[in-house]
Amino acid sequence: MSKVCYYEVLGVERTANGEELKKSFRRLAMKYHPDRCPDDPQAQEKFKEAKEAYDVLSDPNKRAAYDQHGHAAFEHGGMGGGGFRGDVGDIFGDIFSDIFGMGGGGGRGRARRGSDLRFLIELDLEEAVFGIEKQIEVPTLVECDTCDGSGSADGQTSTCSTCRGQGRVRMQNGIFSIQQACPHCGGAGKVVANPCRDCRGEGRVHSERTLSIRIPAGVDNGDRIRLAGQGEAGPSGTVPGDLYVEVRVREHAIFQREGDDLHCEIPIRFAQAALGAVLKVPTLDGEAEIAVPAETQTGKLFRLRGKGVKSVRSGRTGDLLCRVSVETPVRLTAEQRDLLQQFEATFAGDSASAHSPRTSSWLDGVKRFWDRVTS
Repeated sequence: MSKVCYYEVLGVERTANGEELKKSFRRLAMKYHPDRCPDDPQAQEKFKEAKEAYDVLSDPNKRAAYDQHGHAAFEHGGMGGGGFRGDVGDIFGDIFSDIFGMGGGGGRGRARRGSDLRFLIELDLEEAVFGIEKQIEVPTLVECDTCDGSGSADGQTSTCSTCRGQGRVRMQNGIFSIQQACPHCGGAGKVVANPCRDCRGEGRVHSERTLSIRIPAGVDNGDRIRLAGQGEAGPSGTVPGDLYVEVRVREHAIFQREGDDLHCEIPIRFAQAALGAVLKVPTLDGEAEIAVPAETQTGKLFRLRGKGVKSVRSGRTGDLLCRVSVETPVRLTAEQRDLLQQFEATFAGDSASAHSPRTSSWLDGVKRFWDRVTS
């Protein structure tokens, strides 16, 4: 049975470089790996073909021989064989990490680190807009003071006999070989004979850490602030993780934020809307005035430029958009009712529609609708 061209197996050109070969092989391995397709013999066969092709083409000497003689270069023991013989642990390191969440190849150069932590902080709108310094209490694992994080009561450690100090062990399952953190020492490469009583050999204890954090001006809901090295302490000899502070802004009584703009609704009396008025409106840094022209309708929007939020990223300052809402008066006195009735009487007759443009257009729309329904 003839073999398929190795370049065709990987789906690359003959001029492909090492990175292109590796990228293609990763893609095929993710798709056809036996652990992903345990009941699919065809997928397993495709995986073997891809591994064999990569094993040859990733080796400069084997690739040169293959380019010159094809598959015949590896028959009868030529070039040591190009079949499925290599150590797959190294190339599968990051592939297994992606698929199964397992550590990849290499030794203690990829030593474990402390876990990253997430802390949710709630801010008032003013605090988010102008920035503030906050004290936060973060429950976490910190380095044990008693043993200085070594986990040993006497400061003595010995090389792990399981991994021989490498921190990783190789597991063989048929033709597959993967590496993972040593189950005996947890990847540290060393073990403690006399554990510290306070941390029980872990080198870490539970505690609450008080941190002072500066919230920059302009942050918004969902923004995250990274504090490097302020996360959970790592196992002995490793670095701590990071702390991610996520911002949540409380609802404001007056303003709603939309990007870098602020929105608010301003109630006005119908006389102010009809005759016009100058209104004082609140902003986050004091009062401002808007001139409401005569005959203003509910929903009209007034923009106060530069009265919004200064972006924490671009430095651009947004606007304040004020939407007016005409209020109907309540709890009227007898005199006020009488005046309103006199006022309403002035709209009698054919000229009434001239004073109510929205009502007239609405009635015209209703008439057209009924005409279509009844026709």
